[in-house]
Amino acid sequence: GGADDDALSSVYALVDCNNFYASCERVFNPKLENQPIVVLSNNDGCVIARSEEAKTIGIKMGVPVFEIPEIIEQNNVHVFSTNYALYGDISQRVMNTISQMVPEMEIYSIDEAFVDLSFIPEKEQETFGKKIKETVKKWTGISVSVGIGTTKTLAKLANHLAKSDKKFNGVLSLGNSKFKEELLKTVKVENIWGVGEKYAQYFQKRNLINAFELLQADENRIREKLGVVGQRIVLELRGTICYPLNENPEMKKEICTSRSFGNPIETYDELEQATTTYVAKVGKKLRLEKSLAQSLLVFVMT
Repeated sequence: GGADDDALSSVYALVDCNNFYASCERVFNPKLENQPIVVLSNNDGCVIARSEEAKTIGIKMGVPVFEIPEIIEQNNVHVFSTNYALYGDISQRVMNTISQMVPEMEIYSIDEAFVDLSFIPEKEQETFGKKIKETVKKWTGISVSVGIGTTKTLAKLANHLAKSDKKFNGVLSLGNSKFKEELLKTVKVENIWGVGEKYAQYFQKRNLINAFELLQADENRIREKLGVVGQRIVLELRGTICYPLNENPEMKKEICTSRSFGNPIETYDELEQATTTYVAKVGKKLRLEKSLAQSLLVFVMT
C-alpha cells in the first residue's frame, strides 16, 4: 500500500468547547445545570452565547436582549454579562489539559484547538478522542466536541457533525468512517470551514450544495473564480493538507456590509434602524470568524 494506508499518516483533531461562555458560568455555579443560560455582549446589548436549553426555547444568536423579555421571564433564563477574565482562565485550563495528552497542538481561538493525532494508529483515534473529551470534562468541568480528519477542514467538518448529531456523543472520526461519503452529503457547503457567504452563493449557483459535491468539483475552475483559498477548500476536503498546524486560511482584515436603501430615508429613526441592522449583520460575520474588531466605522452617503 501507499502512504495512505500507513497507520501514522497525518491526522488532526479539532477540540471545540460546547457553548463555551455559558458552560464557564456553569462551572462556577453547578445549580445552573440544565437551566437556560445566555451571555450578553460587552454593553449587555445582544446575546453572544447560549446554553443548549436557551437554543431549544428559541433564543437566537445576536438577538438584542430587550426584544425577548417574555421568553426570559417565562423560562427563567439566567442572564450574564460577559466575564472575559473568567473565560480566559478556564480556556487556559482546558488548553493545558489537552496539551498534556498530545505532542503538538495549536490553540485556534479561546474555545478551540487543533491537535496532531498522527501518533495514534487510525483504529484507536476515535477512542482517543473520547479520552480527550472525558479528561477535559473531569479536570475542568467543560464539555467539548472532538472531530477527527486527515486535514483541518475535515476535522472541522467532523466536529460540526459530532456536535449536531446526538448519535456521535460528541466524538467523530471521518477517517475510519464507513459512511464518510454519506456524512459529507449531509453537510451543506455553507457549513464548511472557510466558506463565507460569497463562496456559498458561488457554489450553490453551480449546484454544489453539500461537502461531497464540492469535493468532486474541478478545483482548477474554482481557483480561477475564487483564487487559491477556494481551491484549497476542495483539496482539503479530498484529504490534501493545505494548512498544517499553526497555518490557517487567512482571516479577513476587515468586514464590510454596505447597502443602498430601496426607498428615500427621511427620518433619523429610519436611518438609525437601518444602521443598527447592518452593524448587527457585521457583528454576526465577525463572531462566525471568531475575530475581534479594533474599530467600527459607520458611513452614510446621500
